[in-house]
Amino acid sequence: MGTRRPCAAGTFYPSDPLSLAREVEVCLGTSRAELGPLPPPLPSQVGLILPHAGYRYSGPVAGAGFRALWQLGRPERVVILGTNHTGLGGPLVIGGEGEWATPLGPLPVDEELARELALATGAERADLPFLEEHSVEVQLPFLRHLFGPIPFVPAVVRSQNPRFCQEVGQALANALGHRPVAVIASSDFTHYEPDPVAREKDRRALAHILNLDLGGFLETVNRDRISICGVGAIGILIAFAKGTGLLGAKLLSYRTSGEVVGVLDQVVGYAAVLFQEVEDVA
Repeated sequence: MGTRRPCAAGTFYPSDPLSLAREVEVCLGTSRAELGPLPPPLPSQVGLILPHAGYRYSGPVAGAGFRALWQLGRPERVVILGTNHTGLGGPLVIGGEGEWATPLGPLPVDEELARELALATGAERADLPFLEEHSVEVQLPFLRHLFGPIPFVPAVVRSQNPRFCQEVGQALANALGHRPVAVIASSDFTHYEPDPVAREKDRRALAHILNLDLGGFLETVNRDRISICGVGAIGILIAFAKGTGLLGAKLLSYRTSGEVVGVLDQVVGYAAVLFQEVEDVA
């Protein structure tokens, strides 16, 4: 790939570096200066579900997740399981080597880890599914602003098959071992339903997520026709969390787009969920 240029800068988030830094800090609820020096290394693995809509809509929910990550420690690297909105590529695709540009500076793809995870999970390596895909990209300005040029692995998930999610999540857990890595599932929740309906559907899905109940989550999504876009990514993260002992799940933030624009007949839901070792849960 060489350098992957952003496709969402100027639409989902500001393309001007100063404006973007200010927007990220608004979403975080604090400035980078107030946060102080980089935190110590992350003591164990962490999982997160974070939204990927425009920062105006979902940025504060994502900010709650990144703020929690900062408080836990600095990850060695990050794996981002994005939503495959384009349908390009196979069930799981990991991006090629190189770096991803952001208005705040580039982040390098961790090629060694990317190859290792592709081998462990059977993922395809390709760049095409990422060229016009925003779900991985919108997480990067937060990471760059907080942690600098942290190495990461970009992936997009298309399959929602229960066996696939279980096998890939367990393979991910086995491959990462005990390395202090943050694994992010990038997904929005219910799309274009009336606000009360969206909240109720998302409540049902989140109940299974917080119980690390992969089967219940996938069954509920299908039965109740819950239009979560990153079902496969969330499913893999649930299986990964169980496989690596991240049994403490906590809902950090939830909102709908209706809270921002005041239009409640068709909203999108956004949630930030943290998975961590039980002994770390306060």
